[in-house]
Amino acid sequence: MSTEILMPALSPTMEEGTLAKWLVKEGDTVASGDIIAEIETDKATMEFEAVDEGTIGKLLVAEGTEGVKVNTPIAVLLEEGESADDLPEGGGSDTAAPDAPKPAPAQAKAAEREPEAPAPAPADRSPDWPEGTSMKKQTVREALRDAMAEEMRRDDAVFVMGEEVAEYEGAYKVTQGLLDEFGARRVIDTPITEHGFAGLGVGAAFGGLRPIVEFMTWNFGMQAIDQIINSAAKTLYMSGGQMGCPMVFRGPNGAAARVAAQHSQDYAAWYAHIPGLKVAMPYSAADAKGLLKSAIRDPNPVMFLENEILYGKSFEVPDMEDFTIPFGKAKVWREGADVTIVSFGIGMTYALEAAERLAADGIEAEVVDLRTLRPMDTATVIESVKKTNRCITVEEGWPVASIGNHISAVLMEQAFDWLDAPVLNLTGKDVPMPYAANLERLALLTTDEVVEAVRKVTYR
Repeated sequence: MSTEILMPALSPTMEEGTLAKWLVKEGDTVASGDIIAEIETDKATMEFEAVDEGTIGKLLVAEGTEGVKVNTPIAVLLEEGESADDLPEGGGSDTAAPDAPKPAPAQAKAAEREPEAPAPAPADRSPDWPEGTSMKKQTVREALRDAMAEEMRRDDAVFVMGEEVAEYEGAYKVTQGLLDEFGARRVIDTPITEHGFAGLGVGAAFGGLRPIVEFMTWNFGMQAIDQIINSAAKTLYMSGGQMGCPMVFRGPNGAAARVAAQHSQDYAAWYAHIPGLKVAMPYSAADAKGLLKSAIRDPNPVMFLENEILYGKSFEVPDMEDFTIPFGKAKVWREGADVTIVSFGIGMTYALEAAERLAADGIEAEVVDLRTLRPMDTATVIESVKKTNRCITVEEGWPVASIGNHISAVLMEQAFDWLDAPVLNLTGKDVPMPYAANLERLALLTTDEVVEAVRKVTYR
């Protein structure tokens, strides 16, 4: 069947142009990539290539014609065996359809009305492991190590690389024992060059391996941000789905203790902003293990944001052969009817402490841990707010363009009628992190601030 060649859009804003010159004539054979015309816009003259192979059957627009609208048929390309004599009058591949009757006014309005947005997915409150599962105590550090070890045993394509991950067993001992079990081929010490070894990891993922790239701190990961955002996050889209990047970037994120402005940043909102990335920020050891195993298996690049202060904290972890937690599923740590507190990562420490103190005063807070920020389980947050009618968000990062800001916007759009008070966003202070201990305490979020915010929205 003949194909119409359309006036191309040579820039995102182009609406029309001048067909300056034809470089082919009727009867010429062309192949994909052959230059067939020159198109002139108000900015430049550009060459236009054929997309398919065939024979030019008819030139529909004469060279020199100005004001040719984008997507207007300008020529007809014939397939092998077709003849220009077979073309209908006017040259197109199909005869023009008769004009459809104009809709009645009411029909016209209905046609113009935009379709309603799909209803949000229902919240998933299913348990993370079967009832009766035996549990064991583990630190977050141990849970992360076990997750990597289990996935490396499961899949030979998984390997770990980063500064001091092998001989020294990790700056925070998260990779302890991995070199002994898997050897230097799969547990690789790198030079101090995040841009370099992150790029090596991205290339390995393009080639079919599953790297786990450890940053000694996510602050150092800023050296690699071009590799992360422009290569890892975008290549699947820019390759038309042909080349993915299955890998994990992981390491401690956020403030530790007196490491000052350049080593204390929380990157949760930074990376959650980027299409093409997935972002996890666990609080408990069980979540750290289950989410990291899911991250390693995921076909997309995953930003896994840990916390140095949480590494040594112990939690109950299910003693299961293959325990994973899906991305996009929040966890309700505590049920309540008076206010919803939404947090993630180390912010959960303040949220849960505040909920305990508030309960002593008769205020029952429902505490929701997002666990993953992209995808984000807003359905669980909305369901909770419909019950409590109030919400505050808790995070360590800065206030401008925070995760809490996004949750507030979602609630305004999808749960406005259930809100009895403004949504309050609690964050770290809008300053670089001070080095002095007394100033650092003032810059960080506190449990007292969470309690005060809850009292404000509950009017108690």
